[in-house]
Amino acid sequence: MAFDIGDKVIYPNHGLGVIERIETKTIMGTTCGFYQLRMANETTVFVPVDNVDGVGLRRAINDEEVQRLFDLLGDGKIDSHQNWKGRFKDNSDRMRTGSIYDVVEVLKSLTFLSKSKSLSFREKRMLDRAKFLVVSEITEVLAEKTPVVEEKVDKALEQCFMTKARNAARAKAAAAAPAPAPRTKPQPAAPAARVAPAPARRTARAS
Repeated sequence: MAFDIGDKVIYPNHGLGVIERIETKTIMGTTCGFYQLRMANETTVFVPVDNVDGVGLRRAINDEEVQRLFDLLGDGKIDSHQNWKGRFKDNSDRMRTGSIYDVVEVLKSLTFLSKSKSLSFREKRMLDRAKFLVVSEITEVLAEKTPVVEEKVDKALEQCFMTKARNAARAKAAAAAPAPAPRTKPQPAAPAARVAPAPARRTARAS
C-alpha cells in the first residue's frame, strides 16, 4: 500500500499520524525509502516503505466506518478468556494487527472485565492504549473534541454490557423453563359395533 504526503494514517499501537515526508536514507550500507510520520503526540516516526504491510500501517477510517465501529461497540458480544495468559496473548495479537475493529474487541473485553475484577498492570495499560486508539481515530474522522467522543464511546460500552446482561438473563430463563410435554398422536376412533337386525316376528295364521 502506497501513501502520499499529507495522508492520515494509523500506526498500530501508536495511533494516528500524518505523513510529512517521503525520503531515502542509508542505514548500515542499505538504502531504502522511509515515510516520516508526525504522530498526534508530536513525536516523529520513520516507517520503511517496504515494510508498510509488515507493521500494519493503514489509512484512517471514514465516516461510514465510524458508525460501524459504534455498532460493534454496543452489540453485546464480548469475547474474554478466563485464563490470564490466553487472554493477554489474544489481546496482544489483536493490538498488533492494526485493525481498529480488533482494538475495539480488546476495549470491550478489558472494560467489561475491569468491572468485576482488578486488572493487572499490563492489562490496565493495554486497556488505556485501546481506548486512546479508538477515541483518537474517531475524534480525527468526526472532527469533534476528545471529551465528546470519549463520552459517546463510554455510552456505547454501557449499551454493550446491558445487551449482554439481557441476553444472559434470557438464556438462563430459557434453560430453567420446564420442557413442554410431548405431544401424543391422537388414536383413531374404534369402529362402531355392528348391531344384528332383530328376527322378524312371525304372526299366527287363523285356522
